[in-house]
Amino acid sequence: MTRDEIRAAVLRALGDIAPEADLSAITRDAPLRDQLDLDSMDFLNFVIAVHAAVHVEIPEADYPKLATLGGCVDYLVRAGAG
Repeated sequence: MTRDEIRAAVLRALGDIAPEADLSAITRDAPLRDQLDLDSMDFLNFVIAVHAAVHVEIPEADYPKLATLGGCVDYLVRAGAG
């Protein structure tokens, strides 16, 4: 997957978790939990959805690396998503 495809997959996963969110307003470096008012279960469901979309195992120790849109995309690119 390209970086743009990974970003689109992440945004789709966020849209599934927070359907009322304006995904176009999400910034690269601000925490997703703050931008979308996600609780811990929402964030866990987001990680599960990302895993399903890009087929990358994401260990719990790496969850903090997914805290921002940019961090999530960078992590998945390095992990060889797709």
